Formats: sequence, structure tokens, C-alpha cells
Amino acid sequence: MNQLDSQYDRNGAGALAFHVLFLVFILAPLVVVCLVAFTPDNFLSIPTKHFSLRWFESLMSDEDFQSALRTSLWLGVMSATVSTALAVPTAMGLARYRFPGRDAINSFLLSPLMIPPVVLGIAFLRLFTLLDMGGSFESLVACHALLIFPYALRLIMAALVGQADEGERAARSLGAGRWTTFRRITLPAILPGVAGGWVLAFINSFDELTATIFVTSPETITLPVRIYMNMSETVDPSVAAISTLLIGVTLAVMLILDRIYGLNKVLVGNH
Repeated sequence: MNQLDSQYDRNGAGALAFHVLFLVFILAPLVVVCLVAFTPDNFLSIPTKHFSLRWFESLMSDEDFQSALRTSLWLGVMSATVSTALAVPTAMGLARYRFPGRDAINSFLLSPLMIPPVVLGIAFLRLFTLLDMGGSFESLVACHALLIFPYALRLIMAALVGQADEGERAARSLGAGRWTTFRRITLPAILPGVAGGWVLAFINSFDELTATIFVTSPETITLPVRIYMNMSETVDPSVAAISTLLIGVTLAVMLILDRIYGLNKVLVGNH
């Protein structure tokens, strides 16, 4: 037993060291970006003497970045809401019913994850040009809603698979209509999955760049596109400041979601 315990301790120590190194490998670039955001210099460097909010103040006074941020926020809210609203009935149909072609439909709905964004961007550009919608905000919402739809669908389906339908059948047997059953029984049960799907869809919409470049216009430039344009001209710590703000907002959203629903419920559903 002593030899087994000794071997287990060595394996456990090795596994712990591996996970620590893996976390350092993943988080180190983020830490460096956050440190660079507080540099007082005009170039990318880690501050060694003192920290400065210079680049954050520069962003607050830059109307182009503020406009791009507002566009990205509004676009993310609209596209995430549209995709989640469409994903809920779709997930219910796929999770609760068995019918011919179900797997094919499921694969088709998840296909935006497998198609390169540049291909989808070119396709959307051609489509919206034919529809005379090129460069409009509505075309951006439609494009993003399709791109992020699979993220909302997967999390909502996970919540539905882990949720038994006895309560729904009981409500229907007592005379409740479909809408009443959904509103009072089904939706509260899968709400963590719906909220998680919305947040994940919003984050992916907010971060989308490749396909957005093809369908955006000077009036609908998003924050990732603005960052890309800025980096193509010059590279200064303002990019690191933007990234730091986005990291902070993402962490805040995840913490709020964890406090309300619990991340384990949001990510894997109610099992």
C-alpha cells in the first residue's frame, strides 16, 4: 500500500504541475496584454516604472471607437436575442421529438460552425447586394444571428436533454395550453441554458470579425473591425487597452451569470 500511495502521490504531483503549466500557458498572454494597457509609452511595452491610464483616457475621447463600441453592443444584443428566440423552439423540436431526417437537420443547423467565416462573409455580401441591403444594420444582424445560432442552440438543447418532461405532460393533462405550459413549466426549467446560450451568442457576435468585414459599411463599423483598421495603420497600446476592457467586461458577465444561475448549470444544462 505504501508503494501504491507513493506512486499515486507522484502521479498527483505531476498532474498538478501539468495543469499549473497549462493555465500559465493559457493566461500568460492575457496578463501581458493587460499590463501593456497601463504603459505610459507610445509603443507596446510592459510598464516598469509606473502605471498610466493614458490609453484608456485616449479611448474615452476617441469618437470612432465609442461609435464602434455602441454598434457592437447593440448588434450583439439584437443578434443574440434573435438567435436565442429562434433556437428555443428549434431545440425543443429536436430534443423532444424523433422524426426522419432529425440528425441531418441538426447537422445543417450547426453547419455555420464548420464553414469558414470568410466563405460565409462572401455569400452574405452577394445575398445582401442582390436584396439591396448591403451595408445596413439589419444585414449585420441577420449575418451575426446565423453565425451565432449554433452556440445558442447547443446550450438550450443541453438544458432540454437534461430536463424531464413529466411536468409538461402533467400540466397538459390538467388543461394547460401549450403556451401556458411553456411559459410556466418549460421555460423556467431551461432558463439557465437559455441565458447561457444568449451570453455565449452575444460574446461571439461581439467578437466576430472575418464575416463582418464583408457586410459592414462606414456607418456600421463594429469594434473588432475598428481595431483591425487601427492595427493596419499603426500599433499602439490603445489596442491593449481595448482588449483589457473587453476581458474585464467578459469576466463581469460570467461572474454575474454564475451568481444568478451557476456556471455548471449554464454550460452543461440541468442534469
